[in-house]
Amino acid sequence: MRYESFLSRINAYRSEMKTDRMKVPVVFHVQDELLPADSTLAQLECVASNDGLFRHVAAMADVHSKPGRKNATGTTIASEKFILPQVNDTDPACGMRLIRTNMTEDDLSPEDIDKLFNALVKRVPTKSLVGTILPFRVIVDICRKGVGAAVDYLGIETKFERENSLDRGNFFGKEISRNKIYEVIPRLFLVFAKFRSGILGAAGNHFLDLMKVTDLEDPVLAQKLGIRKGQYLFMVHCGSGILGQYTMYMYTAKKREHRSQALMAWLGRMTFFTPRKRVIDAIAKKIRDFDFGAKEELFTFDGDGEDGKMYMEARNACSNFAHANRAIIAHNVSETIKEVLGRDPGFELVYDMPHILVSEEEHFGKSAWIHRNGTSRAYGPSRMSDHPLFRETGEPAFIPTSMSTEGYLCVGTDGNESTFFSCNHGAGKPKAAAESVVPQSREELDKKLATRGVKLYNGRSSKVIEQDSAHYKNADAVIESVKENDIVKPVAKMQPVAVIMY
Repeated sequence: MRYESFLSRINAYRSEMKTDRMKVPVVFHVQDELLPADSTLAQLECVASNDGLFRHVAAMADVHSKPGRKNATGTTIASEKFILPQVNDTDPACGMRLIRTNMTEDDLSPEDIDKLFNALVKRVPTKSLVGTILPFRVIVDICRKGVGAAVDYLGIETKFERENSLDRGNFFGKEISRNKIYEVIPRLFLVFAKFRSGILGAAGNHFLDLMKVTDLEDPVLAQKLGIRKGQYLFMVHCGSGILGQYTMYMYTAKKREHRSQALMAWLGRMTFFTPRKRVIDAIAKKIRDFDFGAKEELFTFDGDGEDGKMYMEARNACSNFAHANRAIIAHNVSETIKEVLGRDPGFELVYDMPHILVSEEEHFGKSAWIHRNGTSRAYGPSRMSDHPLFRETGEPAFIPTSMSTEGYLCVGTDGNESTFFSCNHGAGKPKAAAESVVPQSREELDKKLATRGVKLYNGRSSKVIEQDSAHYKNADAVIESVKENDIVKPVAKMQPVAVIMY
């Protein structure tokens, strides 16, 4: 099916799609050149044809399909009544953090960077069975208390770790009991998590980047956020790992991509003995009735029902682990810098933000469940009134574009209600190659990266060449779209210098 006839332009940077099947329209916050392929439009049509969606589906500049997913990445979907597990990736609070350092281009040489990253490849593993080992009690405390439990146990020195994080680093908003965690996550999964913190992961484009600030788009906001030209920053992109993946498979109707996923979901249920086991058994039956996600209609939970509350408690606990995972990676980077370079890098957290998020929020005068799938929350200053700094700047949002093109530190605006105050989390995949030079091997990729002053470390995956800039939308066009739609305000440009990726 061709969808051109169903697209109507609102303005040069925004258009709407509505077919006869769709219950709500999809609003694209992009210029025509960034619209996705028909396969993605078909996927969005299917999602928007479900009952219970609120107002519209917001699609961002990086909207694109991913294999095995029910919904396109780069979308925000709202429902007044229902929680929709299938519209989000099964990696709660997968996201990014940006860390200020006291290091600059004047006092960190290329030899220093190479020496450091050769050490970090071992200290910050990508595909690994074991990362930073934590006691079982600490894993449970992270799930119930948030990132503070990891900070206290490891003596993490990154400043503003709790303050500059979504929900102050605890998705529950308060400390909950250990028994509450045992009621929603099998202890078996928590045992596995003991060995799995501090790992980037081998999925997609999870990365650790050293980035240099090359330009200040808004010097006043940059100064408030502690950002200056020539400064080195670290950006970390990863998620909740095994704990989040295995737990969400127990709660989500989704085709199993690997036998291990089906096995672990089964083991989780079989070893799950709590007063709420009847609820998880009912969810398992519902998942089977949905043929593990094969049905076109969306699998739903009632936001006020037992299943919805249990799902959100499990999700919040795993989201706390995802946040702590990024904090532990940052801590390990800082400790490695001290050991290898003999200096304290003075880590300070700019912000930690998930781009796989489900939360209850107020929009258009209504309370709704907001599902961000590959989009970051980007509240303007008025919605950040409880934060001492962000009430002046707006909520920070990061838009990395590829491993060799400039990323952007941005802040949310008050004029972005159309996206439910969301921002794209990257550039996204284009319909066709965005550049004429498309590496076909790791050697060709390294050569292309070298021309841009970037070095890739690790890069053992055969698919790492798919993370080249040719496979991402044009960065300038993406930033133009967010500015013209008043989605975020760019603050600083950051050029990748050294990258760890699987």
